[in-house]
Amino acid sequence: MSTSARTRAPPRSAAVRGFGLLLITTVSWGLNWPVIKFLLGVLPPFSVRVLAAVLGVGLGFLVAAVRHERLVPPRHQWARLVISALLNFSSFMISATVSMLWLRASEAVIIAYTLPIWAALLAWPVLGERPTRLRLVALVLGLLGVIVMMSGQPVDASWQKLPGVLCALTGSVMFAFGAVTSKRWPLAMPPVAGVAWQVGIGSAPALVPAVFEHPNWGAAPASAWICLFYLGTVPVIIAYLAWFRALKLLPASTAAIGTLLVPVIGVVSSVLLLGDAFGPRQIAGLVLTLTGVALAARR
Repeated sequence: MSTSARTRAPPRSAAVRGFGLLLITTVSWGLNWPVIKFLLGVLPPFSVRVLAAVLGVGLGFLVAAVRHERLVPPRHQWARLVISALLNFSSFMISATVSMLWLRASEAVIIAYTLPIWAALLAWPVLGERPTRLRLVALVLGLLGVIVMMSGQPVDASWQKLPGVLCALTGSVMFAFGAVTSKRWPLAMPPVAGVAWQVGIGSAPALVPAVFEHPNWGAAPASAWICLFYLGTVPVIIAYLAWFRALKLLPASTAAIGTLLVPVIGVVSSVLLLGDAFGPRQIAGLVLTLTGVALAARR
């Protein structure tokens, strides 16, 4: 192995930790699909996002205080903090939600999970991570698996759905750009406090549409409150902490390809928790996606 190859490849122990953290992230985000699907049948979308963010921010600052982390960002980090929050949090929290005003969930997720394409493309000029042939094959297999599994109904490319397509695509590109820029210019902040600030800042744009919603909190069943607690703690705080740490240990494009497990876990958990169908199409998509992720994990 050349000296340059050694420099670029993470140590094996770091790679193992990185993939372990990536697994925590993908499982947490994958379980979001049935949880959010259930909650949207009970409460309006932006109110759900805002309340989950309040829980996440509160938990994040509480944990940061217990860890004796500095809670106030350094003055020179504010601009980077806001940009990171908008790219890493607002992208999926708001853009993906808004896209479903025009698109079915299966359509939105196909577009949203083109993010490994954008991450692989952006990682080249921003990080100098030139995509290898094996990683490109992994990318194609993973994306093909997502499309096969999630496209129960073909995407309608009519003009009426164009706003939703643009919203989902914007969220995907923003998140991918956030992944590579977070690796290139990481925040100089303690980890938990940094995530708590990003959740709060990134969720702030959802406050505007949430004001015009009229949720009936008193009518929400206990199961909805349990789901809200999960939504505001595990995927928002724990998963993002694991995600940012994984980005430091793995190539950004590899980490992004690993997130293709999110829709796989989303489908499987929906089958188990909501009784969704799981037939040959879902099985084929699962095999393709897992093959792509396995190839991406090879050195």
